[in-house]
Amino acid sequence: MSDQTATADIDSRLEGHRVELTGYCYRMLGSAFEAEDAVQDTLVRAWRNFEKFEGRSSLRSWLYRIATNVCLDMLNAGNKRARPVDLTGPTPLAQAALNPLPENTWLEPMPDGRILPSVADPAEAAVARESVRLAFVAALQHLPSKQRAVLILREVLAWKASEVAELLETSVASVNSALQRARATLADHEGLTADTADPLDEEQRKLLDRYVAAFEGYDMAALTALLHEDAVMTMPPFDLWLQGHDDITGFMRTMGASCEGSRLVATAANGTPAFAHYKPNPDGPGFVPWAVQVIDVSEGSITGMHCFLDTPRWFPLFGLPDHLDADAA
Repeated sequence: MSDQTATADIDSRLEGHRVELTGYCYRMLGSAFEAEDAVQDTLVRAWRNFEKFEGRSSLRSWLYRIATNVCLDMLNAGNKRARPVDLTGPTPLAQAALNPLPENTWLEPMPDGRILPSVADPAEAAVARESVRLAFVAALQHLPSKQRAVLILREVLAWKASEVAELLETSVASVNSALQRARATLADHEGLTADTADPLDEEQRKLLDRYVAAFEGYDMAALTALLHEDAVMTMPPFDLWLQGHDDITGFMRTMGASCEGSRLVATAANGTPAFAHYKPNPDGPGFVPWAVQVIDVSEGSITGMHCFLDTPRWFPLFGLPDHLDADAA
């Protein structure tokens, strides 16, 4: 085998693990861009040290060891991301104000295609989707970094305790103890579990179709009927969040009134339905990016509208166009 062929073979073998490693690093870090940076660092380290890989473990295990160390180093810098609902109580509509916080404050959305590898087992696929939902990843942020790694490896990726102990260079007893503590902390912080199926069932599709129609028509009565009475609306990078369909629709009629006439384009993020939100272009025809909406659905209602407004970062990440023509919308 020529050097060029050998290099291509190594590149292909490493690249084959990119999606699952990105999912792992995203769960660890809570940031789409930091996760991709961590994976790139992992693959570069693996490529440079491939000759030292002696096959005593699988290539996958070796890559996860490197990725874990990369993430732990990044987390030692104090990175801990949150949702608006994790930082303050809900803001009454009458007191609503848009106060931005730095980008590194926020838990970030992630396109499904970058973090959810194709798997044949429906149960395995369901676990993968649940474990990248915003609420779950936000709950992970409350765990110390090594507990976070233990819980993801054991509960999400189904590694044996002995495998995790070897990866972290610790004992099985320590792994089991860390897992028990992590489960207890997670139980205190994880919110309502969404119930969207993959693929969406007929009722869920109809609910989302009605949501699109209500939002694009700016029909607040129709939207109110779709929202759970305790539904939440967040808008990072602003720390404001609203709770209850009355405050949400009240905001949309007032501070958010410029969204009237918007268009929603379906996408997928964090294992749940999502939309690219385009507002009417104030400077000409067509529509311009405004937000990526990640939607929570539970028991036949919309329970969360998470609107990520930093579109210069999010729309390229999701492969979304930066303009919609009026006749294409």
